[in-house]
Amino acid sequence: MKLKSAPTLLLLLALFSFNVQAQKGWINLFNGKDLKDWNVKISKHDYKDNYANTFRVENGVMKVNYDGYNEFDKQYGHIFYNKPFSYYLLKLTYRFVGEQAKGGEGWATRNSGAMLHGQDPSTMLKDQDFPISVEAQILGGDGEHVRHTSNVCTPGTLINYKGALFTTHCLDSQSKTYAGDQWVTAEFLVLGDSVIKHIIAGEVVLEYTKPQIGGGSVTNYDPKVKVDGTPLKSGYISLQSESHPIEFKTVKLFDLAPYAKDETKLNKVIDKILKE
Repeated sequence: MKLKSAPTLLLLLALFSFNVQAQKGWINLFNGKDLKDWNVKISKHDYKDNYANTFRVENGVMKVNYDGYNEFDKQYGHIFYNKPFSYYLLKLTYRFVGEQAKGGEGWATRNSGAMLHGQDPSTMLKDQDFPISVEAQILGGDGEHVRHTSNVCTPGTLINYKGALFTTHCLDSQSKTYAGDQWVTAEFLVLGDSVIKHIIAGEVVLEYTKPQIGGGSVTNYDPKVKVDGTPLKSGYISLQSESHPIEFKTVKLFDLAPYAKDETKLNKVIDKILKE
């Protein structure tokens, strides 16, 4: 093998150093090639059974599709990244496409979500519908109605909103409606069990605090897992299949855990990455 010249090696090292610096702190949860590091749990099916190839990768995009279903039949699914996080900024770029699966619920039209601080998927029972988690709900416009995106829903959890315990299942954000098949980028800033912020186009459209286990809107779970009142300090991230096809182009995360004990440094890092 012919050795590269010194100037060439220096250039390569400089480029490598630049790329490392540019990516420092960011983790590409989705690699654009396959579902490595992700595990599937679909209601009515065993853990890791990717029924009907619901979750797949095509042309560099993670797709949630139902062409293998005869009927949706409340087979709610989630694809989980394989490790939990506590302090982080999650960034998604998504779009809804096509028509809803036959048998999907009316409320699930152009509806999906990113589940935050979720339970370990290996602890979900076969017929459990949703993981105990805080759902950063994603909605697409239907061309007729106002449909905010980046809302919050609470399967088996509770949050505090404006200083008070919020017990209703879902809470709308202040985002605009994104209709059609356009790509949308959403960010979710999660700081342990203190505060969670939903951000669209650089604007905080929803903010709430003190996520904890509690409430309803989740069925067929193991009671040993749902210990009401337990603060949600960390957990697994998952993406939903709720009967409407959706695609994810970007799923990446900036791990803020190294700065969690230094509030000044934490805030500086957050300010910096939100401007990128």
